[in-house]
Amino acid sequence: MSDTFFGKRISFEKNDYKMQNRRHVIVYIAMSLDGYIAGPDDDLSFLSAVQVEGEDYGYAEFYETTGTVIMGRKTYDWVMTQVPVFPHHDKETYIITRKTLPSSGNIRFFNGSIPGLIRMLKAKRGRDIFVDGGAKVVNSLLKEDLIDEFQNSLPVAVLNSGDFKFHG
Repeated sequence: MSDTFFGKRISFEKNDYKMQNRRHVIVYIAMSLDGYIAGPDDDLSFLSAVQVEGEDYGYAEFYETTGTVIMGRKTYDWVMTQVPVFPHHDKETYIITRKTLPSSGNIRFFNGSIPGLIRMLKAKRGRDIFVDGGAKVVNSLLKEDLIDEFQNSLPVAVLNSGDFKFHG
């Protein structure tokens, strides 16, 4: 079974796209029912408000299929306020930023062309590419038609406003 979201295919069948034998760019993200991924002032408190203990919404299974993570700097900064160790330290990770910053382990701070980065990564062999936000990164990839799939854990929340809503 599949559907579309912002004109993109959403797969509900386990690994059906793997038959094509190429890296896919997959946005796995939590979004409110009205399309926001953060409330006003980048507020992500709605995520903990709807979290069910012990439920990962398929994240662990999805994460095993990925080899590279793409994330905006604001998302990275927020994540690092929540955990002592970066959760994607075991993956090749690109943090999209305007600044030139030194790499640290598997983390590369990237300030070049996001579409160029995605095209380069897709040309290499490997597991799928996980886009973990934020909205500016996702919107730039939508504009260039570089997202292959959305996987959305849809919390039962309505924000009515926020700084980040996808524009497709």
